[in-house]
Amino acid sequence: MSRLHSHREQHATDRIGWLRAAVLGANDGIVSTGSLIVGVAASQPDQAAILVAGVASLFAGAMSMAAGEYVSVSSQSDTERADLARERTELAEQPASEREELIRIYEGRGVERGTAEAVADQMMARDALGTHARDELGLSHVSTARPLQAAAASAATFVAGSAAPLIVAWLAPLSALIPAVVATSLLCLAILGALGATAGGAAIGRSVVRVTFWGAAAMAVTFGIGRLFGAAVG
Repeated sequence: MSRLHSHREQHATDRIGWLRAAVLGANDGIVSTGSLIVGVAASQPDQAAILVAGVASLFAGAMSMAAGEYVSVSSQSDTERADLARERTELAEQPASEREELIRIYEGRGVERGTAEAVADQMMARDALGTHARDELGLSHVSTARPLQAAAASAATFVAGSAAPLIVAWLAPLSALIPAVVATSLLCLAILGALGATAGGAAIGRSVVRVTFWGAAAMAVTFGIGRLFGAAVG
């Protein structure tokens, strides 16, 4: 019996708050910086110009990701707070209506009326606002917006993702720079797809194919644009 009481399941959704931002940041770092380096290199400048573009992409992208995540997740957080404030007011002014609303929610899930009433009374007696937040609004500790966490995870992983193609661009000879950056970026994307799928409990193969396909497409497009631009300028 003690083993049953001590058992706590670990679900992939427990990581959803930071996992989404982290995967997005790393993926964007690899794709954005790798694609930019390939595009600039395709226009045939010198290696110093390529590195400057890559470093600029790293810092600008990290700040952009952090700001974007913070603003978007803050908007979600503001909406959640507004909904909770409205629910708190309704519980204070219309407790009977809120109780009936909760009962109907449980009935809609297949619970008999009498049992639904008993459950609603017990749950509201313990934590009325928390119960309505979870069962009526669909909010929980897993889905609650955390702007700073999302911004930090996104910026940090963007830098980590950008580092790989940037280091390769620094070390590789100019003649082999483009294929080396492309190969490294695709390899990193495949690893990222596998890690993200493992952490999220999803199918690894599908995730790897998805991220590498779009990464390859982005680099192909920027390579073509860089080649055309370089030819036009030359």
